[in-house]
Amino acid sequence: MGGPGRVRSLRTDEHEGFDRPRRRSRPRTKERPDYSGLPQALVVSIDRGRYRCLVNDRHVTAVRGRLIDRKGIIVGDRVRLDGDTTGDEGTLARVVEVLERSTILRRSADDADTFERPIVANADQLFIVTALADPPPRVGMIDRILVAAYDARITPVLCLTKADLASPDELREAYEPLGVPILVTEPGSDLAAVREALADHSTVFIGHSGVGKSTLVNRLVPGASRATGEVSELTGKGRHTSTSALAMALPDGGWIIDTPGVRSFGISHVGVGSILGAFGDLSELAEDCPRGCRHDSTAPECALDDAVADGRLAPSRLASFRRMERAFT
Repeated sequence: MGGPGRVRSLRTDEHEGFDRPRRRSRPRTKERPDYSGLPQALVVSIDRGRYRCLVNDRHVTAVRGRLIDRKGIIVGDRVRLDGDTTGDEGTLARVVEVLERSTILRRSADDADTFERPIVANADQLFIVTALADPPPRVGMIDRILVAAYDARITPVLCLTKADLASPDELREAYEPLGVPILVTEPGSDLAAVREALADHSTVFIGHSGVGKSTLVNRLVPGASRATGEVSELTGKGRHTSTSALAMALPDGGWIIDTPGVRSFGISHVGVGSILGAFGDLSELAEDCPRGCRHDSTAPECALDDAVADGRLAPSRLASFRRMERAFT
């Protein structure tokens, strides 16, 4: 008890006053720097931390700004640059902002690898370059690349090369029911139809090694000088030639983004539902499917089978769609 005249203070927390001293720091601002006045550029290639960018008609070498994620820039990105953008030898600019992407094409190394690898940004068209022979076409690879294109909402085109060695009829039969445009070429053939399909588009070229992708690019883009190679006699597979993605302007407008040859194309990051959504007619018909329907040939009461039975859906279109669905297994 305190003596007379003394007031005893009451403390609600016996540990009050013994916490750590508070840091004195300025409050963080939510406002980000405004880069809207800086020049825009297109990232055309990436090499060991250096970004080759096109500003108007000049090439500028840039490094990544500290606010940009280490893997946050890919070929095809539209960016803003700070610093020296003259493009003079020995000068460096800095990528300070990556503008919003309209599309992004991804793949995983294989189906056991769930890590998504962005390949190209802002492409609106994808050429799946496939040889008809030497090396022979790999339908599974084509299907997987198609799945990735549909998932990214990029329009796919099947470009068949080496038609002097084999007929395209079998692949036409497999992919025309899906509505995939098909172009056929051979060495020295007229490329007018290919040029017309590429005009005013940003088109990414993807294909298995050795299918003649780089040879085709060299014919379409004067001075491209993409390295070409032959198929190995030992393995029957193409050797890697191009080693990095490169965006190149087409003489008549548009862009080609050439990518290194691939020997696998994982789609573990893609769901069946996103593929179905790329086909308006199938998606509408599937609204009558029971909950959880996988839309494959074993699915009970699948509305797509009912649509085939009553003539609303062509059997060949459903078969082609289900072949792509099997690419997930």
